Amino acid sequence: MSDLLSITNPATESLVKEIPMDDAAGIQQKATAARQAQSAWAATDLSERIGAIARFRDLLDQRQADLAATLTVETGKPIAQARSEIAATQTRIDFFLHHVAELLAPELVHQEPVGIPGTAALEEVITHEPLGIIANISAWNYPYFVGANVFVPALLTGNAVLYKPSEFASLTGLAIADLLHTAGIPSDIFVPIIGGGAVGAHLLEQPLNGVFFTGSYPTGKKIAAAAAAQLAKVQLELGGKDPAYVCDDVTDVVAIAAAVADGAFYNNGQSCCAVERIYVHAAVYEEFLEAFLTTVKGFVMGDPTDPNTYLGPISRQVHLAELERQVKDAVTQGATLHCGGHRVDRTGWYFKPTVLTDVTHEMAVMRDETFGPVIGIQKVASDDEAIALMNDTNYGLTAAVYSAQRDRAVAILRQINSGTAYWNCCDRVSPQLPWSGRGYSGLGATLSREGIRTFTQPRAWHLRH
Repeated sequence: MSDLLSITNPATESLVKEIPMDDAAGIQQKATAARQAQSAWAATDLSERIGAIARFRDLLDQRQADLAATLTVETGKPIAQARSEIAATQTRIDFFLHHVAELLAPELVHQEPVGIPGTAALEEVITHEPLGIIANISAWNYPYFVGANVFVPALLTGNAVLYKPSEFASLTGLAIADLLHTAGIPSDIFVPIIGGGAVGAHLLEQPLNGVFFTGSYPTGKKIAAAAAAQLAKVQLELGGKDPAYVCDDVTDVVAIAAAVADGAFYNNGQSCCAVERIYVHAAVYEEFLEAFLTTVKGFVMGDPTDPNTYLGPISRQVHLAELERQVKDAVTQGATLHCGGHRVDRTGWYFKPTVLTDVTHEMAVMRDETFGPVIGIQKVASDDEAIALMNDTNYGLTAAVYSAQRDRAVAILRQINSGTAYWNCCDRVSPQLPWSGRGYSGLGATLSREGIRTFTQPRAWHLRH
């Protein structure tokens, strides 16, 4: 009998459900079946693959209420944010559907004219073919966003996908699989694999052509090492320690403070691109801090099934101790705690939104990934100081600058080592732009045209008539 995975509601600490986990033998059987089915799927007319994904998109819309409720129950994500994630996923799917045909079309890159005496006409063509079998080890914080960034273009380009949702979002993962199968994706082409780290290790033992992982840097390193043994393509979407800098020339400090606070605390700070470090020019520091604290203290924490809730519980109970560690480390070294800093005395895995000032880069809260509702704010005297501090990290996912001058902001951002640069905004993702990290934040890119082509491999054709 298979071992069972227990799903716990982070808001109530009650058992939601127990579901069977995959074992090594079952994973091997699923991988073998996917390998046998993939070539037929790749040979299916693109219009059929597009049609299936379009039906999946429509099913997301039709079943949004039930899907959002499931996501909220197993991750604690506030219901309004769960609904928004599912709705926005449809926009990303639209992008893939619109661009996949042109990106898979053969490219004629050179052609010698017919009729030259003593020569034969030559054509040089590039085709883009599927990688083959993809392992998609996905994340719990945005299972629709993060998952669809991988499995939608992978399926559209003719790959089979062995999909392991996070053990903290497995009910959502199974719901996604059910919708895809209902939409017409064969069950051997999109294959859910259920379980935790040991199950993921068994998955990586299978013959694979690509491994696409979203999660932490330490786990990403282990996955890359495992995949290297068979020279499978590896793409890693890892964490961040994303900085935001508020310049002295900003005009609406209150509005900027509210925007940065949302960037730091949306989804309880459990976002790879959440603002995790804030630097504020001394000239506007006091005004910014007052407005920031007013915004944070106004966030509604409570039952995640209530549409008015902004902050629900932390999704993983074990992470509460890490949040406490970072706060204690900062306060011990001289940081000022303005609000929060502790768990909430109630049922569920709740942690008070926390704001620290007088922080330095000697403190864990300004170095280590926080991934929770805890933020440090540091006063700076100049752009040069801000740039040095923003670059003082091993991560390189996003960076934001707030300034009245575009040229000034761009000049600062050009000096920051990050995959995404924001001027007067933060914590946003566009399907039209590549999502990529540098350093500890990962390898490769999803989204954009690059995020479609990444699931293909080129073939060069020399065609002489």
